[in-house]
Amino acid sequence: MKNKLIISAVSMFLLLQGCSTTSQQAVANVVVAEPLSIDQETEINIARLTEILNKVEITPDQRAQLYYDRGVRYDSAGLRGLASYDFHMALRIKPDLVEAYNFIGIHYTQRQDFLLAYEAFDSAIELDDKHQYAYLNRAIALYYGARPNLAVLDVKRFQSQQNNDPYRIAWLYLIEHDIDNELALVNLRNNLNSLQHNSWANNILRLFLRDISEDEFIKYASQGADDDNELAKRLCEVYFYLGKYNQIHNNREMSQQYFKFALGTNVYEYIEHRYAKLELELMRTKVATP
Repeated sequence: MKNKLIISAVSMFLLLQGCSTTSQQAVANVVVAEPLSIDQETEINIARLTEILNKVEITPDQRAQLYYDRGVRYDSAGLRGLASYDFHMALRIKPDLVEAYNFIGIHYTQRQDFLLAYEAFDSAIELDDKHQYAYLNRAIALYYGARPNLAVLDVKRFQSQQNNDPYRIAWLYLIEHDIDNELALVNLRNNLNSLQHNSWANNILRLFLRDISEDEFIKYASQGADDDNELAKRLCEVYFYLGKYNQIHNNREMSQQYFKFALGTNVYEYIEHRYAKLELELMRTKVATP
């Protein structure tokens, strides 16, 4: 596959000071995809939306929608400050725009403004109590805000709406782990056994259960990706969950490195990319706190 680099674990891990021998042996190969770049279509759409907002006579509702649409494109390009501005502008014009509250809540979570994040997700849910991802995103905000007992209520509701989704099961496990790890593992095993498909993402659950090694997880993930864009998206997920796996098992150095690998994919719109940076910030804060 063009532009895919296979870097030996020995040379990669020599860069990591303080890594344990166990961590060095955990991965046989690190797969690195070419980072995603902003596609030309996104840039053109942003320019067109900006021209319409500046020059065309439109209704307030249309203007609010255009601000929201441009905000989504800014967000997908990693320009979150500009995206947040547009989402706030959209809500100033149309205060019942549910999706804008959802995005704003995500951005507040990433900035560790958890109270404002909760308020944004609460607003989204009050306007539309069937908005699935507002429940997930509020659960994640509560999780990072050290409120797992509240987070688990939201993530269970989210997961129950699509029981066959391994990503939903993975987030349920991560949150339950902070409450009762043994019970979380039992539930994870049961949920994995109940899946009626064998997608590659099921390996996320097998990794957490230690049914497969880190090396096997990376190998399975890199199989079946048709091009570099697909590989980058797959690896963004892979390295985030490897970061969480090593974090759970107190392998701090490896966990940090995997979160950095996830960030290096530039898959800005993926939940795993959004929170890899927050994970690193929280880990640094924990070390700095006396």
